[in-house]
Amino acid sequence: MQLPSSHFERRRLETLVENRTKYQLEQAELNIFETHLRAEQVELRFGSPVLAAMMRGKKVMHLRGEQFDFMPGESVVLPAGELMCIDFPEATAQEPTHCLALEIAPDSIQHVLGLMNERQPRLEEHGEWRVVDYNFHLTNDEAIQQLISRLVWVCAEDHPSKAVFADFMLKELIIRLSQTEARLFLMKNSADLQHRSRLACVIQYIKTHLHEPLSVEVLSQQACMSQAHFFRCFRQELGISPVDFINAERMKLALRMLEDQYRSISDICYTCGFNSVSYFNRLFRRLKGVTPGDYRRGLPAKLKPADL
Repeated sequence: MQLPSSHFERRRLETLVENRTKYQLEQAELNIFETHLRAEQVELRFGSPVLAAMMRGKKVMHLRGEQFDFMPGESVVLPAGELMCIDFPEATAQEPTHCLALEIAPDSIQHVLGLMNERQPRLEEHGEWRVVDYNFHLTNDEAIQQLISRLVWVCAEDHPSKAVFADFMLKELIIRLSQTEARLFLMKNSADLQHRSRLACVIQYIKTHLHEPLSVEVLSQQACMSQAHFFRCFRQELGISPVDFINAERMKLALRMLEDQYRSISDICYTCGFNSVSYFNRLFRRLKGVTPGDYRRGLPAKLKPADL
């Protein structure tokens, strides 16, 4: 994600580590941080829930005893008051690190979640939509990435209607993040929750039956719902259709299997549950930008097959 030129026109570089440019909104504060030299153990804390999104370079995040590389295209949602301890192992003047921190007013979040509970409530076994109280690390999907980019652009542009534009985008961002958190939580814990959550039961079934034909009819039977009710609940809680979810899971499996030099593309296709090599190739190119063969040729040399 590139920062717009309008940002650099107004920002002042006052420090080489976590130089901060602040954009004030009615219900949020957008901060752009730039680091131009290597540094360790830089601490940062916000008084409200915050979305931190990596834009350029690499950070090493230390959160509640957990350590992980923080790369472009990734975000982490943190509760209010959470301490971030950050290393910058690769930042230089020529290759600075860029990251944003979007601090959102708790009242604004509660308002959006209240609307979600009123207009698209979760299944009873999941309780209400609520603010997470843990560090939620995710890879941005296309919609979230576009929202973050657009929000940065609008703030830096300083349009007269900036507040209106930002308000709409913040609401959508809160909804999409809530649905993503719900989806990833159920995916991570589907085995433990499958006897208490109908959607977890379906997710676990998908995981263990990827090689078989999967349809809304089959999955709705697993959830003990009508097809229409199942499709509606799945999509509004998880933010994705059942078909797209199945394809995403099959694609994850295909990516892992492409590392095996002894498996052919067609074998991987059918093992992952796709019923057509041409469809598999088209979907792979649409999601990854390259064909399965090109993807495998780009893997480390030790994983490359001798004969594709």
